[in-house]
This record gives sequence, C-alpha cells and structure tokens, in this order.
Amino acid sequence: MHTNVKLDRPVKCAVLTVSDTRTKETDKGGQTVIELLNTKDVTIEPQHYHIVKDEKEAIQAQIQTWLDEDIDVIITTGGTGIAQRDVTIESVTPFFDKEIEGFGELFRYLSYTVDVGTRALLSRAVAGTVGHKLILSLPGSTGAVKLALNKLILQELEHLVHELNK
Repeated sequence: MHTNVKLDRPVKCAVLTVSDTRTKETDKGGQTVIELLNTKDVTIEPQHYHIVKDEKEAIQAQIQTWLDEDIDVIITTGGTGIAQRDVTIESVTPFFDKEIEGFGELFRYLSYTVDVGTRALLSRAVAGTVGHKLILSLPGSTGAVKLALNKLILQELEHLVHELNK
C-alpha cells in the first residue's frame, strides 16, 4: 500500500533551462516548471534559476555549483532531443550515481499516449540520483513540462527526497 510521505520541510529545487535562444522573459518551459513547483511545498531561490547555452561545459558547471549547495532537486528543461546541439543528457548523466530508468520510460509512455504520439520516441528525458540529490531532465516544451510535473514529479517529489535521505 502506498502511503503519502510528507517531509517536515520544503523541498529545495533549482531550475536550469538549456537553450541557445531563451531569455528569462521568453523561457516558457523554465517558468512553467517554477509555476508548477510553486503549487507545492517547494522552495526555489532566485539564484536557483538559470539559463545556459546548449554547451556541455556550461551545463555541467551550473549543475556542479548546485550540487555543492543545499538543494534537493535540480530540474533541467531543454536540450533533451536528438539534434546536434542537444547535449543535456550527455552533460547530466555523468553525474549520476543511479539512473532512475522508470522516469524516462513513464514520461515517454505518457507523452505517447497523452500528448505527442510517436514523436515521444525522440525524447531522451532522464532522471538520476547524485548522493542525496535528484536530477530530472525534461524537454523544453511547456506541454512536456506540464505532463512531467503534473503526472510524475509533483506526485512523487517528497517521496523521492525522503527516500534519498533515509
């Protein structure tokens, strides 16, 4: 039987948008992540929202900075497709101690059945743990962000953080 885990503190999140063209004013994917997280007991400090170019070094430098801080969850959006410039997955997976394969599998299944049909096979969304922290990498579209947050992440976020800190 599944029991709802309730932490005795807010979950601390950071949001990283990976894009060569987005600014904070035009970053609908990252802003949607923040808006949806704000509906739950989540803390996102202003310094924990950044936009970096689709470059491995920039992505990894920001991830490493946040891994060294008191953050529970890092959510990236963008750069998860198959275009030559899409390097988010190659940038974040080297950090993983454990990959959470079910996240990507479920996300692609939901994308296929609910949202984009066979185009779901282009998504390389992943999740993994780094010590007591969680990294989730999502596509940049608002549809994908809403699907991932509403159907997967928000339902399990506190449970995931609890499990990582046992």
